[in-house]
Amino acid sequence: MKIAVLGATGWVGSALVTEAKARGHDVIAIVRDPAKLTVKGVSTRAFDLHSSAEFSPVVEGADVVIASISGRAAGNHELVAQTAERLLIALADSGKRLLWVGGAGSLEVAPGVELVTSPEFPAEYKDEALAQGEALNVFRSSKSNTQWTFVSPAAVLYRGESEGDFRIGGDAFFTNNNGESKISVTDYAKAMIDEAQHGKYLNQRISVAY
Repeated sequence: MKIAVLGATGWVGSALVTEAKARGHDVIAIVRDPAKLTVKGVSTRAFDLHSSAEFSPVVEGADVVIASISGRAAGNHELVAQTAERLLIALADSGKRLLWVGGAGSLEVAPGVELVTSPEFPAEYKDEALAQGEALNVFRSSKSNTQWTFVSPAAVLYRGESEGDFRIGGDAFFTNNNGESKISVTDYAKAMIDEAQHGKYLNQRISVAY
């Protein structure tokens, strides 16, 4: 399988590239600055989301596109939902599936009540969480025939190796036996590449946590 990763130099994106490559997939790393890509043995294509260039050519030949997008660095959180809409349109009728690195803020702590609205939610991540929630709404309301999967991590997504088994949930926020909601980026990448390979959760949001 050929997997294109948009945002391949980010810490989540690079974990996705590493996991896909370890499983023997051909990887297309789509980045704004190819010089920043440190993983060897992957194809590199340059693309700037701030440009109006056509997206289709940079994913030519890919079976699955995984997008790892954040507006945190530049504070342009509107880019997240805009990119979701842009990719859904660009990939329409192509047969390529779109997988999205989502956020935990839109997970429900009670029916219709999102985690991001809880008083304990960290203020420094709120804008990012709201942006990802807007992207999820774009996916759910889209009329594009692009098949998509929005993959929310646990509340705490951290750099680290695999810790073993993880669980796949849906819209409901869930925790482990210690009341923790967490997942390492390595295990998150495993869950994402599992979905890239098997396409089990089409046109829906899933969540990943221990």
